[in-house]
Amino acid sequence: MNRHLFALQQVARRTINTSARRHVANKVPEKQKLFQEDNGLPVHLKGGAADAVLYRATMALTVLGTGYVLYELVRVSFPQKK
Repeated sequence: MNRHLFALQQVARRTINTSARRHVANKVPEKQKLFQEDNGLPVHLKGGAADAVLYRATMALTVLGTGYVLYELVRVSFPQKK
C-alpha cells in the first residue's frame, strides 16, 4: 500500500514540475494604444461591440429595475380595497 502511494506521489510531483508552460503574449501595450487613442468614444465603449452590448444591457436592466421599484412603491403605498 505504501509503495503505491509513494509511486503516485512521485508521478504527481513529476508531472507538476515538468509540465510545459504556455507562453502568453503580452497584450498590455496593444490595449494601452487602443484605450489611449483619441477617437471620440467614451472609455467604456472603446472595447468594441461587446462593450456596447454590455453597456446597453446594463442600462436596460437599470431602467427596468428602477421602474419596477417605483411601481411596487406606488402599489404598496395605497391600501387595497376589500
